[in-house]
Amino acid sequence: MAALPALPEERCPRCGGSFHCGIGDDGPCPCTGVRLSAALQAQLRERFDGCLCLACLHALAAGAPLLPDTGDSLGRGAGGASHNRPGAPAAKEDAP
Repeated sequence: MAALPALPEERCPRCGGSFHCGIGDDGPCPCTGVRLSAALQAQLRERFDGCLCLACLHALAAGAPLLPDTGDSLGRGAGGASHNRPGAPAAKEDAP
């Protein structure tokens, strides 16, 4: 029996960790279940150029700062985004 091809791994631009973005999978990506405010989604689109890992999305939804404390004296994070790339489905928005 042939081995299944490995799923492509991406790097989270916020934390630098590897993850699998499910936007191209048959089912919905797990990130579509994370509720983010419209303001936070706008900030993510401005700051990052791709998807963020699920752990970062959950942390941000819980109130974590936009950039994690990486010990970088310049205050820069690893870079990153959620399904906020053009054409990607938006994460669920919190009800007002």
